This record gives sequence, C-alpha cells and structure tokens, in this order.
Amino acid sequence: MNRIFSTYRTYFICLALVLATFAVFHRLLNSKFVDYDDALYAFSNQYVKAGLTVESIKWAFTAKFAANWHPLTWLSHILDCQLFGLNPAGHHFTSLLLHIANTLLLFWVLKDITGALWQSAFVAAAFALHPLHVESVAWVAERKDVLSTMFWLLTMAAYVRYVRQRSIAWYIGTLLLFALGLMAKPMLVTLPFVLLLLDYWPLNRRKTQDTRLKTIVECRMSNVDLRIMFLEKTPFFALSAISSAITFFVQRKGGAMLDIEALPLDIRSANAAVSYLKYIGKMIWPTRLAVFYPYERNELPVWQVVAAILLLALVTILVIRFAERHRYLPMGWFWYLGTLVPVIGLVQVGSQSMADRYTYIPFTGLFIIAAWGVPELFAGLRHKKILLGVLAGAALITCSAVSYIQVGYWRNSITLFEHTLAVTKNNNMILNNLANTLAAQGKYEEAMVHFEQIIRNDKNNVGAHNNLGNALSSLGRSDEAISQYLEVIRINPYHANAHSNLGIALASQGKLDEAITHYRKALEIEPDSAEANYNLGMALSSQGRFDEAIVCYRRALQAEPDDAKIHYNLAKAYQTQGDADEAVNHYRQALRFKPDWLPPMKDIAWILATHPDPKVRDAGEAIRLAERAAELTNHQDATILFTLAAAYAADDQFNAAVIIGQDALKLAADAGDKPLADRIRKQLELYDKQSKSKKF
Repeated sequence: MNRIFSTYRTYFICLALVLATFAVFHRLLNSKFVDYDDALYAFSNQYVKAGLTVESIKWAFTAKFAANWHPLTWLSHILDCQLFGLNPAGHHFTSLLLHIANTLLLFWVLKDITGALWQSAFVAAAFALHPLHVESVAWVAERKDVLSTMFWLLTMAAYVRYVRQRSIAWYIGTLLLFALGLMAKPMLVTLPFVLLLLDYWPLNRRKTQDTRLKTIVECRMSNVDLRIMFLEKTPFFALSAISSAITFFVQRKGGAMLDIEALPLDIRSANAAVSYLKYIGKMIWPTRLAVFYPYERNELPVWQVVAAILLLALVTILVIRFAERHRYLPMGWFWYLGTLVPVIGLVQVGSQSMADRYTYIPFTGLFIIAAWGVPELFAGLRHKKILLGVLAGAALITCSAVSYIQVGYWRNSITLFEHTLAVTKNNNMILNNLANTLAAQGKYEEAMVHFEQIIRNDKNNVGAHNNLGNALSSLGRSDEAISQYLEVIRINPYHANAHSNLGIALASQGKLDEAITHYRKALEIEPDSAEANYNLGMALSSQGRFDEAIVCYRRALQAEPDDAKIHYNLAKAYQTQGDADEAVNHYRQALRFKPDWLPPMKDIAWILATHPDPKVRDAGEAIRLAERAAELTNHQDATILFTLAAAYAADDQFNAAVIIGQDALKLAADAGDKPLADRIRKQLELYDKQSKSKKF
C-alpha cells in the first residue's frame, strides 16, 4: 500500500484536493443569486441572458458596463446562460469548477518549480479551503476572480516553460495568456512583478556561483543578467500599463471611483496600511467575515496607523535581512504586498474599506511563507514530520469547517445580508441591500424599518430616501412618498431616478402635467434612461399624445430592447394610431420576452381576427393565441372568450364562434358588465346569421 501511495501520491493529493474543495463548497449548488451585483452580471443583464449571439459577443468586447472592461468575464457569464439559463446552480457550478482548477494548477506549478511535494500541497489546500476565499467562489458576480486567477496560474506555468526552454513560442504563449487574464480582471497588472519574484525564487535566475546547482539547465537558468530579466518583462509591463489606463478610464466614467474630496488621500493611505495587517489577521483568525466592510473614516486612531506602518516596515526589513538564507521569504512577502496594491484603496474603487475577495491571489504569498517557513522552525526536532502533519491537518480542518459555515451564508440574499449586519456596524450599504430585497418580496413595512435606520445613521443618504419613497408608493401612501422624493432632490437636484419616481407618484394622483415636468427633468440628466422615457410615454399616452408617446417608447427600447412592457405599451399606442402592422409587431415582441402574458396575447389576437385588411388578418394565429389565453384563464374571462369567438368567426367556424360567444355573454352578464354583454350580443347575432347563411 505504501509503495502504491509513493508511486501515485501526486494523483492521490490531487484527488484529495478535489474532494475536499467540493465537500466544503458543494452547498453552493443550492444557493440563489444574491441582490448585490448578480443582477448586473447575470439575471437582469439582457446581453448575458441572451446567451451566445453575435450581438452579445460584440457587446462583451465593447461594453464598459458595471464600471469594468473584462470581456472574457462577460463571455463566461454569457456561456453560463447559454448552458444553464438563469438556473443559479449552473452558474455556481462553473465558479466552483474554476476554483478547483485553480487549486490543481497552483499545486502543479509550485511542485514543478520547487520539487517540494508537501509544501506545494499545503499551499494549494490552504488556497482551496481558506474562508476568505469563499466570497470569490460563492459570489456569481465575482466570477472575474476565479477566471482571471486561472489565467494567472497558466501564465506562470507557461513562463516556467519559457525559462527552461528559452523558446520564443513559450514566450509568446506566456504573453498571450497574460493578456487573456487582463481581459478577465485587470488585477493581473501585478503579475509581471510576480514573475520577477519567481526569477529570484524558486527559479534562481540571477547570476550566481552556487555549486549546489546540479544540472546544465539549472546553471543556464541561474546565470541570467538582471537587465535581461527586466527586459523580458517589458511587454508584460506595457500590457499592464494599457490595462491600468483602460480600467482607470472605465471606472472613472462609470462612477466607481471616489473623488479625492469624497475620501482624502490621507484617509485612504491610513486605511491601506491598517488593511494590510487586518488581512493577515483574518488569514490567521478568520472570523466576522462580511461581504461588505464599511469605511471607518473617523475610527482609525493615529497610534493604530503608526503601529501598522512600523510593523509592516519591520517585517520588510527582517525579510530583506534573511533573504539570502531563506529566499522564499522576500518572494512570499513581496508577492503579498505587491498583488494587493491595485485593491488596497490608494485608488479607491467602491466604498468598501477592504474585501475578502481581494485576498484570492495575494494570500498565496503568505501561504508560501508558512509552507516553507514552519518546517524550518521545527528543523532538528524528533518526529518533525508527524508534528508538521498534525499542525497542517488541524489548520486545514479548521479552515474547512469555517469555510463550510461561511458558504451557508451565501444561501440567499437575506441570510447573506443579515449575517453581514451581525458582524459589522454602521453598514448602510448592506442595510439598503437588505431593505431592497425585502421590498422586492413585497415586505414593504419591514423594508421601511431598515430605510429609516439608514436615514437615522445618515440623514443625507439619498439612496435611502429614494428607496423609502418607493416603499411608501408601493403601499399607496403617495403623499409621504412624494415628500421623500422631494428630500432627495433637495439634497441632490440632479438625481434622475428621484425625478422619475416623483413623476410616477404625481401621475398616480392625476397630476400629469407636473409628472411630465419631472420626467423631462430626469431625461435632461440621463437622456438614455429607459425608465424615464417609458414613464414619460405612459403619461403622454394618458393625455392622448400618442405620437410623442411613441417617440418616448422607442427611446426606452434602445436602452431596454427586451422589456416586454415597453413593447406592449408601444403596440397599444400604434394600435390607437391605426398602425396595425407596427402594433402586431410589438405585441409579438412583448410575447417573445414574456410568452404567457395575457394583455398582449388578447390584443394581438383581436387585431388578427377582426382587422379589415386581409394582409393583417391571420385567423389561425388568432385562434392559437386566443385558445392559449382562454386556457390560462380557465375559460372564465369574458373578454378573452369574446376574442376567441371572433377568431373562430374569422376562420369561418361560426358554430364554434356562437358556442364560445354564448359562454362569453353569460360571464359578462353574471359580472354585471352590461356594455360588454351588449357588444357580445350584437356579435352573436352576426355570427348566428353567418352560420345559417353558410348552411343554406
């Protein structure tokens, strides 16, 4: 048995890594999407939902959506929708599969370049099972983490092949993989720096007279001039610079970056220094993990910042001091420090002070220090292997248990947000997300409690005022809703959504002119807003201004081409204007995106059954649609049965039209709808005459 294990131990380790990772994360396959960016990346993104189409692929490479340019990440989400639709299990499965692949790649690459089986296995296991890595795997919107890391590790593997073979093909392959990684997530801009660290250890490429080198290949690898090593990385650093410039432009334009005035550089720098140590603390003791850590602008004492800077400096000095004897130390330490630079907050993207997902790559450096450093600490002890095995096993089992629990919090939005609120304080961002989730479930009273709590924490929080207004509006309390929208506009006169929502509230009170004024104001601020254009179209339609309404609906469709309700109301406007062709076209589009929606199904069936132009009429389609509508309403809707009768009549099935028409008449009469009953009665007389005429 020992002999078999010795022969195949690498495969056994790989199998163990796969099984352990799946055991910890398998519950994700029963998790839902969460109401925190998953809508942008999956279930509400029209291009992603469309699956693999020419249009969606083009969009992936040209979009600056969600304040990012990462076409490969978009393509991965698009492919998920192509394969799994909007079933979250499939999307989670892809992320888990990528995480397992990353774990195996990390093990293989480290083992390949160091020859250290067990240290490499420990690093890979720690990477796979650490609780701070749960967020990157469990959050569908963070697909970019696991996908870009796969390209990071493939780039490292290709680079090692290039170093060993000095092949231009491998060099170009390495550069290509790096470029693909940047197209998945720009955090890979630090990878050229890490390749230089690999040159130092474990590849040992600097000039040396080390007699311990045993092979010609090792000697050739170890006698590379520093200038050549830097020159090799020039194209990589150039790609990093290009990616950084694109990212800066896109995130600035998308509003993801906070201005210096909103968050001064001294506060950012202080938070960065403290965060470096906080991440290490959470690596060692992973508790109170949250999906969002609010910025503690006024809660970082000077002594804490100074202590953090001094401690980081001291560790760096000691690492450099012992670099020659323990070369993994500077490699691991500077890997950690360097790879966190893009997300440490010196250039602030978003309003978080730190994030678990930011450790997905950086922690590898610290894991390397632990894997190679701890055995050296126990050098010379009896039963060293047993002791190291026990310590490593205890650490990994503990990580697995905590990660298993952490995965459970990602079951759905409510459990995730409630847990985050339990382990953080003054977390207005997550309070708002929780309240919005409750409101989406129709729990408006519960949602309002949270919105009001946010306002107590921050009276000028426009998002909370606006969302509180939405909840009040949904409860029919339009006067209170209007006061909340007016407060938003007082704080920020250029809040387009508040103007649009205020218009809706005013329209509900019949104040259409005032509503139109606010819709137009919203469109002055955001001309491409689908919501404001749609709402303005509705208001204009209510005033009989259908030509203007049609223009608004068409503008709304430019932003939301798969919105069924916009197509439906545009069709109604065209129908009122007598343009049957356009009306039918947009009714069909509405049913394309919402197949069993009764209003467009009934309206298009009526047009197809009764229109005087034979080029428009289509009795067969009218019957099909009307029969489906009747089926969906259990033959208990008088207007739908009336439409079905008209469809049968259009197909010269007058007996069937009379029978269905009589059922419609009875339902209308029972409901006390005299005008509808009179219409049906007149049509029945016509159908009856046509039936008798046909028999004669």
